[in-house]
Amino acid sequence: MATGIIHCGACGFTINAKAVSDDSQSSSRRSKMIKLEITSDCPNYQKIAKELTEVDAYKEILHKLHTGKVYEIFAKYSPHPSCPGVSGILKTVEVATGMALPQNASISVTK
Repeated sequence: MATGIIHCGACGFTINAKAVSDDSQSSSRRSKMIKLEITSDCPNYQKIAKELTEVDAYKEILHKLHTGKVYEIFAKYSPHPSCPGVSGILKTVEVATGMALPQNASISVTK
């Protein structure tokens, strides 16, 4: 299991993502299903959370950028293409599968 807390910036919204891997499932390079639990005070991510409950991690992480289910659902409900929520959810999925180490990431923007 991995958890991600994504603070989205100027909007003030937070996304909490929990990704759970069924370790009893075979982890062939073809499929690795991850259950997702997403909560947020963002109305867009509340819609995303209802639809984005499970993903195939390998299809999300190892295929061409913007072609997975996470991006498809994100595009359907979020009007903000620069929202860091989508990358935070994908990073949480990576950690749940063991494809990435649990390290913090950040974006600092100044003017």
